[in-house]
Amino acid sequence: MKSQKSAELNGGKLFLVGTPIGNLEDITFRAIRILNEVDTIAAEDTRNTIKLCNHFEIKTPLISYHEHNLEAGGEKILTMLANGQSVALVSDAGMPCISDPGADIASKAIKAGYDVVPVPGANAAISALVASGLTSQPFMFFGFLSRNKNERRAQIEKLKNREETILLYEAPHRLKESLRALSEQVEGTRKIVLARELTKRFEEFLRGTLEEAINWVESNNIRGEFCIVLEGNDGSDSEEVVIAWWDGLSVSEHVSELIERKGIRSKEAIREVASERAMSRRDVYRVFHVEKD
Repeated sequence: MKSQKSAELNGGKLFLVGTPIGNLEDITFRAIRILNEVDTIAAEDTRNTIKLCNHFEIKTPLISYHEHNLEAGGEKILTMLANGQSVALVSDAGMPCISDPGADIASKAIKAGYDVVPVPGANAAISALVASGLTSQPFMFFGFLSRNKNERRAQIEKLKNREETILLYEAPHRLKESLRALSEQVEGTRKIVLARELTKRFEEFLRGTLEEAINWVESNNIRGEFCIVLEGNDGSDSEEVVIAWWDGLSVSEHVSELIERKGIRSKEAIREVASERAMSRRDVYRVFHVEKD
């Protein structure tokens, strides 16, 4: 295993800096210092980050790094690190590498042997979880469900039986569609919390059941970014597994047991066994008489 033990700002370091998710007062003293001291800030959207920098009078140069320039932007960052420069990576809001392209350059920097240093900050998912009123441990962060219907259905199929509290992100224009998709596979009585516009002026927590959440989105104008906190499965959503009384018996033993239990002829017992096991009567007849002989 490789060890990373490094002092801050010793050159060739990539800092993953958490920024406010709404309220600018949520930035940390350390984040402001790092953003001031690094050589460059790599931003998901420089138009958003320049507002943050202007507010805190940060003069550090900005470069763009987002999902549409992963290769070019990533190479630029790696070149800076190779030259001994320090780079701060920031997303539009919250911690980099969470539902944004930051994970790609962080992985490449580590692989290339550069130090990657987290500078913790605000996070929408954790903020929603701790204020949801639902079980906070254990929890599972998933992020955004797929836009593709088939892929989304497959994702929900895997998520619906998880016992952990599940955290999802969703945009306002997709919230209704995602909740409808959840309701197709998840029991409507499952508890859910819709956390809207966290830390912002119109912050709101909508708590209830999945069925009530569907009713809300159907009758309200949906605005703002959402974090969905879904109660884990306590077993009530799982399909009950029914074990047949004849489970463990061979076909021949099954037929013989019916003959003895019900006092019926072998022909009738074979017909019943074929129905219960979803086999053809011919196959049951053949197996019964072969084993019997």
